[in-house]
Amino acid sequence: MNAALVTEYRKLVSTRLWWVLLAAMAAYMAFLAAILAWVLAQDPAAMTGGIPGAEPAGPMPVEQVARTIYTTATSLGYVFPVVVGALAMTSEFRHQTITPTLLAEPRRTLVLTAKMLSSVAVGLLFGLVGTAATVGAGAGVLALLGEPTYLTDPVVLRSAGLSVLALTVWTVVGVGFGTWLTNQVAVIVVLLAFTQFVEPILRVVLGQVDALAGVAKFLPGAAGEAITGSSFYADSGLAAGLLPSWAGLLVLLGYGLVFALVGRLTTLRSDIT
Repeated sequence: MNAALVTEYRKLVSTRLWWVLLAAMAAYMAFLAAILAWVLAQDPAAMTGGIPGAEPAGPMPVEQVARTIYTTATSLGYVFPVVVGALAMTSEFRHQTITPTLLAEPRRTLVLTAKMLSSVAVGLLFGLVGTAATVGAGAGVLALLGEPTYLTDPVVLRSAGLSVLALTVWTVVGVGFGTWLTNQVAVIVVLLAFTQFVEPILRVVLGQVDALAGVAKFLPGAAGEAITGSSFYADSGLAAGLLPSWAGLLVLLGYGLVFALVGRLTTLRSDIT
């Protein structure tokens, strides 16, 4: 297992793509956090219009504003670690390296497990960089505007720390998804479409139906936000509330394990040439 872990980790970090995505994530998260901090500092009620048709929500408390800004990566930037995780498996099929991989280690479950575990190290880096970018840019703008940054508040710091955990788990989910859907182009398109358009729309739509509002909490993006205890969508009133942190972690891990299991029973069970 140790040899497999080292091998899979080296595969992940031996190309330029991972750090290109890391740099893009850092820049994108810093930009979004700075804009969000500017808007919310000027008018805390600017993004609390709520679900269409519902009564407008009141202004966010200042502490909640800080938490929302510092966890922006888990709301709007988790596509980066999940794509990196998916590429760990889809690159094998795209470049036909899966054949020598399985010849060197024929135990396919072990190969999949090694890929998921080795992705944690890369996911942790994405979590640290993504969270640091949002905290750094967001706190900088708040400070420039004379607003409290709450960087010493235990609750705010806890949410920021859990943001790192959530983004790390997203990388594992990506590996599982890439095992199930191995076409690299299709995986990237599906992940971009779902994370940036489909799920946000679903959360808003489901939030308008009382009987289905609870369902939105179990969507993968909502589960990732629940880990931190803060959410751009929920805090602004655009979507339903969140699960407890522990439940969000279990749900998100569950998605990754289910994807991996389906991939193991389909893709990795078939003959590979």
